[in-house]
Amino acid sequence: MKYITVKLIVLDRDGVINYDSPDYIKSPDEWQPIPGSLEAIARLNKAGYTVVVASNQSGIARGLFDYATLHAIHDKLNNHLSAIGGRIDFFAVCPHGPNDNCSCRKPRPGLLLQVSQRFNCPLQDVPVVGDSIRDIKSAIAVGAKPILVLTGNGEKTKDQIKPEHNVVIFKDLAEAVEHVIATQNELTS
Repeated sequence: MKYITVKLIVLDRDGVINYDSPDYIKSPDEWQPIPGSLEAIARLNKAGYTVVVASNQSGIARGLFDYATLHAIHDKLNNHLSAIGGRIDFFAVCPHGPNDNCSCRKPRPGLLLQVSQRFNCPLQDVPVVGDSIRDIKSAIAVGAKPILVLTGNGEKTKDQIKPEHNVVIFKDLAEAVEHVIATQNELTS
């Protein structure tokens, strides 16, 4: 397969872009952005990145919300982004529960492989930003570059990171994006 070149970044949603909840984000009203996260995404867009969200959403399998509600949450996210010149280019979502044995539920690589197929690009060294060990393991499984943020579950997750994971850790998405853009600029100059 011949790949095309895309400046791609993959973000987890809950705990990275918006506040997470142990009770799940079940409605647009419950979705609240983490300060600085939307501006960080807009900076990525302006720097030429294709921004993708890859997110486990087992609340669907659990009957807590349906696809229409999920789309309404994502519409709210994109509407907020649009107001500041940003956008999410694609949402890859696993709607399955933890016991469904699907290939798309992180830490399995299925969601990231969907992204690779969708954009016809390799994932080698693509930044994948998450707040849980599931995000890190799925990134490693496809040869992507795992980045941990300390928002959401990140503080708890950092204790599970091993040196061989080669994970870069940042305070939040805004700080991670600064690093991603600066690193890309160094590579192209």
